Amino acid sequence: MDISNKSEDQGAMAKRNYIHWQDEGVENVPPNEKEDIQAVAEMINGMQKAQYNQHRHCYTGTHARTQGLVKGKLIVKDDLPKHLKQSMFEQAGEYPVVCRYSSEPGDPGLDDRIPQPRGFAMKVFNVSGEMFDPTKTSQDIEFNSTPALDLADAKTTKEIIDLRIKHGGNQPELYKRLEAREDTDLQKYRDSVRNTHLESTRQYSQTAYRFGDYVAKYCLVPSSETQKKLYEETVKPDEHASDILSQWLQNFHSAHDASYLLQFQLCENLKDQPVEYAGKVWDPEKYPWQTVATLEIPKQDSFNYELKSFWEDHMRIDPWLGLKTLQPLGSPNRLRKVVYPASSKLRREMNGRKEIHVHSMEQIPGPPMPTINGIEPLR
Repeated sequence: MDISNKSEDQGAMAKRNYIHWQDEGVENVPPNEKEDIQAVAEMINGMQKAQYNQHRHCYTGTHARTQGLVKGKLIVKDDLPKHLKQSMFEQAGEYPVVCRYSSEPGDPGLDDRIPQPRGFAMKVFNVSGEMFDPTKTSQDIEFNSTPALDLADAKTTKEIIDLRIKHGGNQPELYKRLEAREDTDLQKYRDSVRNTHLESTRQYSQTAYRFGDYVAKYCLVPSSETQKKLYEETVKPDEHASDILSQWLQNFHSAHDASYLLQFQLCENLKDQPVEYAGKVWDPEKYPWQTVATLEIPKQDSFNYELKSFWEDHMRIDPWLGLKTLQPLGSPNRLRKVVYPASSKLRREMNGRKEIHVHSMEQIPGPPMPTINGIEPLR
């Protein structure tokens, strides 16, 4: 369910009893989580080294394959109801963003014809408020095309990454191990996702975040009619090339503007909407998505080589880079707080590159962002 803030629904949604982010039970750190997280960090580094041996270049542990990069702006309107005026959405504003489309696995050479989750990430500039690290002033927001996260908590992540390392090259053996687990459907789902045009793909936070006073998940919904029509355009292994997803993106962005709704789903029931375990979808019929902003992306080249190299070699997307009022919550996000910097550190060391924390669109290479509806781009 997506109410899109229709006026007749806002009053009812404002009266709901939303969980406060500091309420008892929102976060519960299990025993041995610290050790599980450290083990995962070491396994991810091992996977990166394996990719380095193959490509002689070190990539991220996940989302290694870039499908496209674009510049745009995030627009927050001034007519949000009070319960949605949270964090950076408290006041109307427009924020420049740079975004990356990706494939989720850690193999940069993964064939696009193989169905796997896809990712989307954006770095938002000119955001005001108290940051986790005041020297890093962008707001990082990341998404995945599946609403539930198979690496649902630190313990599960350790177990599944271990299985993928040992049996990833032998799917029958891997599936035998996965089918012995209680979460087998969740773990196997990634291999059966719809392999469709990325411009028509809905993207999800999967994990929970602080949303000002509250707790929420978020999603990104393609909203233009052109994007919606592309939903039926699926990858055909016998007809399409191994880089068809990036080809489709380039063709789309060269001819069309793109538009997305940024929506939040607020937490009301911790038993039904767990924060610590990200493997369960929060039912949108019970807990509707509510629109807080729009993402507008003008026509442009979506595969600029200079920008691609800069992003992969120097930048890091990390949900812990941003506002305290959008704090990542739950076990998967506590894991990211350790694993992401460790992954980035190894990449820089093995590639002989420095990590660069960009603070404005002027630091982003490639052509300047085109105008949107005749309006000059934000800086």
